[in-house]
Amino acid sequence: MSASCCHAKTDQSPVRDLRYRRVLWAALGINAAMFLVEIVAGLAAGSLSLQADALDFLGDAANYGISLFVLGMALSWRASAALLKGASMGLFGLWVLGNAVYQAFVPTVPEAEIMGVVGFAALVANIAVAAMLFAFRDGDSNRRSVWLCSRNDAIGNLAVLLAATGVFATGTGWPDLMVAGIMAGLALSASVQVVRQSLREIRPRAGAVPAE
Repeated sequence: MSASCCHAKTDQSPVRDLRYRRVLWAALGINAAMFLVEIVAGLAAGSLSLQADALDFLGDAANYGISLFVLGMALSWRASAALLKGASMGLFGLWVLGNAVYQAFVPTVPEAEIMGVVGFAALVANIAVAAMLFAFRDGDSNRRSVWLCSRNDAIGNLAVLLAATGVFATGTGWPDLMVAGIMAGLALSASVQVVRQSLREIRPRAGAVPAE
């Protein structure tokens, strides 16, 4: 991601914001439903990567809800919401990383078949959400955080499918743990990007006039 994308100017007309609001409502519904599916499947399969992805769906549903709440507010409010979301992404990454380390010392073999089926369903859902949000990927830190979450979800689901293949092929839980670690890294990277941009928007340089 280049630094220039953080300062891209976008059309925030009422019509465009109405379209964005509708997309956010659709994304919120999809993510809430997939959280319920994946948390049940993750616990049933004993898969840390599925559980991590389920919590990511829950975090994204909250992300979209916050974005809907602050949509149309001043940039400082949108940036403050993005700062909160960036911090939550970082906490999610640390939680997943910690659990991956714990599972390394308590080895389990998750159900590869459940991982594969549910991971594919989650991938379809996330590609649909990412496609809807692609047109709104640039702009302030709040919109940026929404896009990064959606992008990371699609990447994470591809990784879950690879983990399911690895678990099936090796008969061990190591591929599941490796994917969970990758998902943690993605969350931490996105967290840093969003927090940095939101802080720049909350505390603009002296003499600069923040764009609404």
